[in-house]
Order: sequence, then C-alpha cells, then structure tokens
Amino acid sequence: ENGMARKALDSVEKHLSTPNGIVLLQPAYSRYYLNLGEISSYPPGYKENAGIFCHNNPWISMAETILGNGDKAFDYYLRICPSTKENLIEIYCCEPYCYAQMIAGRDAPTYGEAKNSWLTGTAAWSFVNISQAILGIKPDYNGLLVDPCLPSSWTGYKVERVFRGVKYRIEVKKPKGISKGVSRIILDKKELGSNILPILKDNKTHQVEVYMK
Repeated sequence: ENGMARKALDSVEKHLSTPNGIVLLQPAYSRYYLNLGEISSYPPGYKENAGIFCHNNPWISMAETILGNGDKAFDYYLRICPSTKENLIEIYCCEPYCYAQMIAGRDAPTYGEAKNSWLTGTAAWSFVNISQAILGIKPDYNGLLVDPCLPSSWTGYKVERVFRGVKYRIEVKKPKGISKGVSRIILDKKELGSNILPILKDNKTHQVEVYMK
C-alpha cells in the first residue's frame, strides 16, 4: 500500500541482493553478542549471519509476482536454482540437482559455496513459487485460481494440473512485453467470467486456454 511494498523490495535488491541469491542481513555480525545468541555465533556470511539462506529466497520472488514483476521474480528464482550452477560447480561445491540450505554470502571467504543439501525447505518453497506464483496455478477455496506472473520475454506455457481428481490441461498465451494480467479464460470451449476454474467432480480431463493482456 502507498508504494511501501515496492520500496521494501527495492531495498532488498539494493542492500541484500547478490548474484548467488539474497542474504539474510547486512552487515554481518563480526563477533558474538550474548543478547543476540545464535545468529552472531556463526562466522560472517554463513547461515543466519548474512548467509544466503535459500529457504526464504522464494518468498522474495513470490512478493515480486504480487507486484507484477515477472522478470525479477524469475531472476531471483534462477539465482538459487541448482541447475544454473553447473559452470560454477568448483565454487558452488554442491550437487547441481539438489537445493542447498544455504550459500555462503559475500562476507564469507568462500562466497558462493553451497552447504547442507537435502536438509532444507527450499525445494518445497521453490515448487510453490514456480507453480503457484510464477506460473500462477494456485488452489483456491472456490476452485483453481489462474493468475500467472511470467517473464516478459515469454510467450506462454503449457502445463497439466491435477486438482481434486480432475486433470486440467492448461495453455497460457501472452504477447511479449507483459508479465501479468489475465484477459479471458476458456474452459472446454466456453468462456469463463473469472480467472477461477470451477470445482469439477467428473474425474475427467478438461482443456483450458488462458489469454493474458
């Protein structure tokens, strides 16, 4: 509201963003503080002490989709995506097919090195981010909400989504240059009046066309 959300995310990009992800804080604590406890017990740039804690990076990406910034949302996702680290594997030092709990931040002597793979909620949150925020296929109380926020260079995508026993074959189409905004949805050749797919109980496969503007 009143531009505060945009201001907050701009501050994240200015102060916390790195090519390898978003650090938790800046500057890092350089010594232990009894009143702060664990956060200051880690070396600078590791874990909660200004490390790139991958678990919460998707939250920033999801916030960008709420404001309609598909390019930045996808960019933030790619920064922690393990499959993008293949050319940096000697620095990343972690499996290129598995999310890490953290990546050493810029205050660390091993900046960019990943740690604690397989021990993180990052995989689950990244799945929610990609499927529900960026691709925009989100379970809702009244049905399946379709509200993508895509990179502006994309022209669309196709996906199959099973929801309450029903398979939806969804094709999203959009012109280049835009990221968010659904103009119409066609379900089985009939136009809907909203961007919520109704709850169907026939256990069949349905065709969905989504047009963005």
